[in-house]
Amino acid sequence: MTKYVINGGNPLYGEVEISGAKNAAVAIIPAALMVDGVCRIENLPEISDVKTLLGILKEMGAKIRAVDKRTVDIDCTRVGTTLATFDTMRRIRASYYLIGALLGRFGRADVAMPGGCNFGGFRPIDQHIKGFTAMGANISIKNGIVTAVTGDTLRGTTIYLDVVSVGATINLMLGAALASGRTIIENAAREPHIVDLANFLNSMGADIRGAGTNEIRVRGVKRMTGGFYSVIPDQIEAGTYMAAAAATGGRVVVKDIIPRHLESISVKLREMGVTVVELEDSIIVQRDAPLLRTHVKTMPYPGFPTDMQPQISAVLCQAEGTSTVTEGVWDNRFKYVDELSKMGATVRIHGRTAIIEGVRALSGAPIKASDLRAGAALVIAGLSAKGRTVIDGVDYIERGYEKMVSKLSLLGADIRAISDRQDFLFIRKSG
Repeated sequence: MTKYVINGGNPLYGEVEISGAKNAAVAIIPAALMVDGVCRIENLPEISDVKTLLGILKEMGAKIRAVDKRTVDIDCTRVGTTLATFDTMRRIRASYYLIGALLGRFGRADVAMPGGCNFGGFRPIDQHIKGFTAMGANISIKNGIVTAVTGDTLRGTTIYLDVVSVGATINLMLGAALASGRTIIENAAREPHIVDLANFLNSMGADIRGAGTNEIRVRGVKRMTGGFYSVIPDQIEAGTYMAAAAATGGRVVVKDIIPRHLESISVKLREMGVTVVELEDSIIVQRDAPLLRTHVKTMPYPGFPTDMQPQISAVLCQAEGTSTVTEGVWDNRFKYVDELSKMGATVRIHGRTAIIEGVRALSGAPIKASDLRAGAALVIAGLSAKGRTVIDGVDYIERGYEKMVSKLSLLGADIRAISDRQDFLFIRKSG
């Protein structure tokens, strides 16, 4: 197992290039199952979730060819199975997108229940099931396997989502792309990666309108063919480096981004006294003065993203006064607070709200990541803390952040990844 060792207190300076969006990539890769021909997908992030999904497609019979580190050719023409029940399926939440892709192509899907980050209890798929049932699928769950079957193909219909669900919106859009007739998804999620998936499917021959609004209209097509597509930049990775710059001080240029995707994050950092300058495809984040308190509530896009909630909380631990962070998407996403408390943070949880009393400085400590974004928050805390921080559970972080250690090192952070064996030798030497 790998750990991160951080000697904090260094302001960050320089430029950081943002990778392709994890949340878009893990939807687009399953979508390749529906394409009759070769898809060349560019700007894929080098993260474990992408590698896992590509491995799953390969196990199902797809031909995968790496063109370079961020580009792959995927040919699913000869995939003939509807079974996706490998142990690797349980590692990532996005595995449930295979339900929509397989139903759309074959009229049947046998998919292991998803895994992924450990927060908020079980992540239900009730809205997915409701939508596919309305489209004519019979669905059962037994021994951790979701089995969905149609008589022939999915049928287009109107579906109203009871809650704004990114996962359900994506899954239903996948199934509808090859369904018969027209499907309307009302109260749809509007996140940038949903628009990116729609653009990918349309570039392969689908007919999808309205992505990015709360009503998506899909007219099913009989066939999609291959082509080229480049994944959008990662909104959350960019926001994480913006938060790191705010927490540590210094000046960081976050490059290769779409600034409008980051507006809710930029607004909150400005409220905290951080200078944020938007350019055409980059953002400059600079902090020269103490952080100010603010109040944050996560909401579906274009609101403040839930995937940035832990990171902004880590920054607010050192803001002057009392701040609040309210989680408006998940029931419980504050498991990381206990770890921040070990570093001297003063945080109280009341229901869905964290009340944060700013402290002068955090102190380095041994801590452990409980999920992907919590891990990013602990890295931010470690970068700004006094002394050494050792973070365990970094496999979560590497699910969604490409080369975080090297990117932060280039900004002047004192951070390195070590193995358990190296950690043992380090402790002996220090003792």
